Amino acid sequence: MGAIHLSEVRCSGQEPSLWKCPHKNITAEDCSHSQDAGVRCNLPYTGVETKIRLSGGRSRHEGRVEVQIGGPGSLHWGLICGDDWGTREAMVACRQLGLGYASHGLQETWYWDSGNTTEVVMSGVRCTGSELSLDQCAHHGTHVACKRTGTRFTAGVICSETASDLLLHSALVQETAYIEDRPLHMLYCAAEENCLARSARSANWPYGHRRLLRFSSQIHNLGRADFRPKAGRHSWVWHECHGHYHSMDIFTHYDILTPNGTKVAEGHKASFCLEDTECQEDVSKRYECANFGEQGITVGCWDLYRHDIDCQWIDITDVKPGNYILQVVINPNFEVAESDFTNNAMKCNCKYDGHRIWVHNCHIGDAFSEEANRRFERYPGQTSNQII
Repeated sequence: MGAIHLSEVRCSGQEPSLWKCPHKNITAEDCSHSQDAGVRCNLPYTGVETKIRLSGGRSRHEGRVEVQIGGPGSLHWGLICGDDWGTREAMVACRQLGLGYASHGLQETWYWDSGNTTEVVMSGVRCTGSELSLDQCAHHGTHVACKRTGTRFTAGVICSETASDLLLHSALVQETAYIEDRPLHMLYCAAEENCLARSARSANWPYGHRRLLRFSSQIHNLGRADFRPKAGRHSWVWHECHGHYHSMDIFTHYDILTPNGTKVAEGHKASFCLEDTECQEDVSKRYECANFGEQGITVGCWDLYRHDIDCQWIDITDVKPGNYILQVVINPNFEVAESDFTNNAMKCNCKYDGHRIWVHNCHIGDAFSEEANRRFERYPGQTSNQII
């Protein structure tokens, strides 16, 4: 799915990036996705799994996290502060343990017996999610400072051998993007669900309109496990105005950024309804929102949010003409574990003249990737953010 960028890549093996290898720029006739390249990687043995263990869980895949610290002759086990512990930290812990992916990162573990280990030896752990071990993550070092003390508030994990992996169909965003001037009297529901810019609160309701950048979102699950909301259905929130349940507080972020990354407009989309809109030929739909049904996205299926439904937009009423970046990030708060978060972001070039907008060069990739930013198209005179 999506664009194919390179063909006939020939590397010596010493290059720091595939882009540095001799290659042929792709054309439509060169190859198809049936010829996509792949790799199987092997990590050298480092022994990091000997410095972490789980305790108190019902199986070896869950429990309170314990880490080994100290030098020769003074090695001992200790606990980790649960403050700010989340999915990304749990991902690293499960990877270090050799137990696959994180299903949950837990900040309270009072229901798991810690045995004889009661000392908290690590705090302030913040991971990007790609580290091989917890000691590679940022943390407070030897100075342990917990906001909440006691073994009750120490970190735990539940690991899983499989995980979901969401991917946005970037070409569809580019194909469906357009501007609509929508009358305020048609936006009461959207205002109630906080889908408009702050300036809409002071508008002369119901007169006037808001300018909306609309586009369709088609989100595929290419992982090995279904994508399910973190919250159980008992805690889903009913929204009377639109007549549906929200199963996640935030499912996607829509942002308009200046070339230097400053946010000038934003939208957030609660998961109105996570369901299987369509699936691959050999896959059956499992999730449907009607009649308070189970929500999720099955492996091999996708959820389609059409451009013409409420809140499937960014309110650009206050945006001045210029050159911008449209960025969409799925699962931005890492509420649900995935095998790969680096493909959750999509970027497009945007050119807005005050009346029309051109959206192009949409591509999937890490929103903070140095290589992606280096190769991202720049307009002449873009530093001033004015149309030249």
